[in-house]
Amino acid sequence: MRLGLRLLALSTISAATLSLTAVGASALTPARDTGPACLEQEAAPASSARGGHGPDTREVSSAEQERIAARTRALLAKKGTTSAKAAAASASIPVYVHVMAGRNGAGDVTASQITQQIQVLNKTYSGAESSSAANTGFTFSLAGTDRFYNDTWHRDGASTTYRKQTRKGGANALNIWLVDFSYLGVATFPWDYSRNPGIDGIRVQYSSLPGGSAANYNLGETATHEAGHWLGLYHTFQGGCTATNDEVTDTPAQGSATNGCPAGRDSCSLPGLDPIHNYMDYSYDTCYTQFTPGQSSRMSQMWTAYRS
Repeated sequence: MRLGLRLLALSTISAATLSLTAVGASALTPARDTGPACLEQEAAPASSARGGHGPDTREVSSAEQERIAARTRALLAKKGTTSAKAAAASASIPVYVHVMAGRNGAGDVTASQITQQIQVLNKTYSGAESSSAANTGFTFSLAGTDRFYNDTWHRDGASTTYRKQTRKGGANALNIWLVDFSYLGVATFPWDYSRNPGIDGIRVQYSSLPGGSAANYNLGETATHEAGHWLGLYHTFQGGCTATNDEVTDTPAQGSATNGCPAGRDSCSLPGLDPIHNYMDYSYDTCYTQFTPGQSSRMSQMWTAYRS
């Protein structure tokens, strides 16, 4: 999920029936789910996200950060490599897009929008939006699209159930569920895959795709942000104004999340202005331009440890 959760205030939608029609996939019957979905994986309230809501990933304390870092080093050693060698890894990632539309067709994005979203992922991860951006070495290809017409799933209800019933591929496959909820996006982390592989992936507000109706967030870069979490990045403001921060040395420490695109913002007394143009902040889509070389190295290390 994305503790870089980009949330979007949306109108309340009335509860609907559980009937389902699948296109390009076999019919599935959703289980009744009356409680919050996947609480063990979702974020606890913390700093406000894009749009003014809570975080888009589960909370990771500084103590857990240390445990995850140690586990990552151990896994790399077990695979016969070092953090330095793993930092150069690259990969082509298959992407499965699950369109969770309403029975009336709400949220039934076009094939063209999905194609454009994949293009955005390839553009942002190749460093094409800024001369100072890193080419991460990760590319994305559409492996499949399926469509479900179910009001509960459209509203992200029974999310644990629908993800487990529809997810495709292994640890290396990025599953994107397009839904209509209060968030802009939610992501899982790579180190959580082994304990709950059925829900691994990112959920994205369907109106944030290119050409969508989410004001300030409709260029497709919500998926870029959430995929960053899926590849092992924290928010740039992880842990607040601390030396550890997001564990990436070339992203200046940040005291709080950004809203909009405020040039010169400096929320931390440590060196450097806030990295408002970084995909892992909470800035507007138009403000986003880059991953740093340090973030690229971290994603490659996490890929090698947990997804390759």
